[in-house]
Amino acid sequence: MKNHRRRLSFVAVAMALALMLGACGGQTASSSSQQSDAQSTSPSAPSQEASEESGSQEESSVAEVTPVFGETFTSEDLEGNAVDQTIFEGHDLTMVNIWATFCGPCLDEMPDLGELNTQYADQNFQIVGIVVDVLNQDLTYNEEQVALAKEVVEKTGASYTHLLPSTDLLMNKLIYVTGVPETVFVDSEGNQVGESYLGARSKEEWSEIIEELLAEVQG
Repeated sequence: MKNHRRRLSFVAVAMALALMLGACGGQTASSSSQQSDAQSTSPSAPSQEASEESGSQEESSVAEVTPVFGETFTSEDLEGNAVDQTIFEGHDLTMVNIWATFCGPCLDEMPDLGELNTQYADQNFQIVGIVVDVLNQDLTYNEEQVALAKEVVEKTGASYTHLLPSTDLLMNKLIYVTGVPETVFVDSEGNQVGESYLGARSKEEWSEIIEELLAEVQG
């Protein structure tokens, strides 16, 4: 158990460093699909056998749908209220925005996200934030950083629920985040809908994406 927590602590610190050097910048970053396309243009093309093996693995992974944040998870919000996977229930689409207090583009888009959360609320849509830079090395929450996150939320009008990075959230999703903001959409069961988006976007761009994904999940 001690080794497990030590490993998680190391991962949390590494993640924080990676995020500070990652996508948080002035320009909008590419979506994950665009990044995937760029990787596929590597000069060393895979053999046919490798391609077939890769294809079978992709088909297998598509068949096994796993909720982005795990089948179950526990966390708490900025106010200390307990939260689990049921936060997605009752909403056809949830936009999960992963952000940090040091990230200018994250903060710049939060007023728009607050407005979008209200604008689409009557369409079974919600936004949930996860603020990642609030952990101490021992995985306890840094109260000063939590207070700063609360201040950011109040100033930007992003009055939707914001989660703290629990061990469950770290292991299921956050350790794979290399830059902020990163945004992922999930259905009522926590399964991913559409792409994972790296970087900030305008209100108009998010509105277009939300409407497309709502149409997809609502049939």
